[in-house]
Amino acid sequence: MDTLKAEKRDLTVKAKKLRREGYVTGNVVGREIEGSIPIMINKRDAERVFRTKKKGSQLYLDVEGQKLDVLIKEMNYNSMKNEFEEVDFQALVSTEKVHSVAEVVLVNHDKIQEGILQVVLEELAYKALPSALVEKVEIDVGEMKPGDSIKVEDLPIASDPDVELTTSRDAVVVLVSELHASAAKEDEEEAAEE
Repeated sequence: MDTLKAEKRDLTVKAKKLRREGYVTGNVVGREIEGSIPIMINKRDAERVFRTKKKGSQLYLDVEGQKLDVLIKEMNYNSMKNEFEEVDFQALVSTEKVHSVAEVVLVNHDKIQEGILQVVLEELAYKALPSALVEKVEIDVGEMKPGDSIKVEDLPIASDPDVELTTSRDAVVVLVSELHASAAKEDEEEAAEE
């Protein structure tokens, strides 16, 4: 599992100033932490880890030598500056279920020849112990045809006894809708009838 180094930050120094100096700010909360631990992370280190880790990902956070098993709870990304500004973490307790999300990842979407693929849910919310956390749910959509849909209840995560879904099991995750005939196709059909 990835480890990210962080330092405790002095709250008398504004977050904006720290960001200008090359840091991503954040907080660590948890049942065994009184209040929260304000932290700062070197921007380069953060960007390296956050290329593969998203909201709902688990990693180790090394806060000045104290290694914490954490879950990424919130990520504030500034698309204008193309950088992470604030990331909040939840320290995990092995015996306590936590709320998290699993990212929906579509596989073989390029194989769909007919229809339009529509992603309805980009993440699934659930509760689980730290040992059962799920970062992503891969869905193979290569065989889908117009009119097909995949619901939450159709996914392996729905039958995992260690995961308690909070997203409705009836919710549609992905579907393929019919492609409406283009004007050019209609013209061809009219010409063929004449």
